[in-house]
Amino acid sequence: MKATPSRQSPAEWEETALLLPQTARDLPTGRHQFHKERLMARIQQDIQQNDMQQGDNPTTTGMPSTTRPKAGRLRLPRPAITFPALALALAGAVTLGTVLNDGNGVRAGGLATGPALTTQLGTPTTKGVPQLLDEISLVAAETRNPVIKPGQYVYIESKSADTYVRYDGDKASLESHALHRRQIWQSADGTKGWLIDPAVNDDPEGETLSLPDEQGNTPVAGLNNPSYDFLTKLTTDPDKLLTMIYKAAEGHGNSPDQQAFTTIGDLLGESYPPAELYSALFKAAAKIPGVVVVPNVKDAIGRPGVAVARLDETSGAREEWIFDAKSHVFLGQRQVQVKATSEDGGLVKPGTINYTSAIVKRAVVDGMREVPGEGS
Repeated sequence: MKATPSRQSPAEWEETALLLPQTARDLPTGRHQFHKERLMARIQQDIQQNDMQQGDNPTTTGMPSTTRPKAGRLRLPRPAITFPALALALAGAVTLGTVLNDGNGVRAGGLATGPALTTQLGTPTTKGVPQLLDEISLVAAETRNPVIKPGQYVYIESKSADTYVRYDGDKASLESHALHRRQIWQSADGTKGWLIDPAVNDDPEGETLSLPDEQGNTPVAGLNNPSYDFLTKLTTDPDKLLTMIYKAAEGHGNSPDQQAFTTIGDLLGESYPPAELYSALFKAAAKIPGVVVVPNVKDAIGRPGVAVARLDETSGAREEWIFDAKSHVFLGQRQVQVKATSEDGGLVKPGTINYTSAIVKRAVVDGMREVPGEGS
């Protein structure tokens, strides 16, 4: 691994390193994580509905319908590790999630819920796309950050929220998880980590992401589950990099172009590529057909910016990477429904924010669960 000297102190980097994301094996802040969790909810819902239907027939289950067990809290501690192939294969096809009702209302680790998130769609344009991505790539190339030393972790803190379909018996409604704090730590090789996210964890203290997982598996790092060490070895040639991304995206998502865009977007949220690679990712993105610019957008915490985006024609959702309009610093990302869909009974209207996330802090720390400025 080639060390890159830092031009800034660690304290200065915490303030300015919004450009470079952190290593996250397969729990990114972006669309994949949202879809994987919602996908597992859908699977669980189907299982429970099937059980309930069987429960109506005493000869099938031996249990009258009046004594059916309540639907339990769907716990999704490490979905990307438990079901990686299934989740990745369907991630691009799912546009909105399903959250189950346990009889006491929707539960998500005590996380508050509210009405569906909405926004003004904005008018996309292809004008200025190459120029904007070129400017963003130049800023990324000039960023210098500390190299992760043995025993250290990259820490990322974000604020995120999502919209979901709530089922109360046969009645469905569109609601949202409130904007909440998400914290993740990851070692350079991706084998040690910790996640605190009330939308995912039952325990407010969070849970381990360290490998091997519950099944004894240690997934190999790749573009869909990157580690810092893996990213330091990737080519920085935009054309070769894009070819590699398309190959990794093959068979996933609704189209090769959309999945390639999504793959790059996931690397922006919670991974930690070196500056040279980070710059190359934006140059590669400029070569993907259908990429547009959406002016006057806001990230999850209301910071104004400009979005580099692409519309998934199949799902009708637009994926947006949000940057500060002047400094071109990466602020966050979101997925917005642009076209009406018949999925989920047509509840998801244009303007619905399916998922939104804003990066608020990045730092290299010396210990697991150490928070910059708060001690260990």
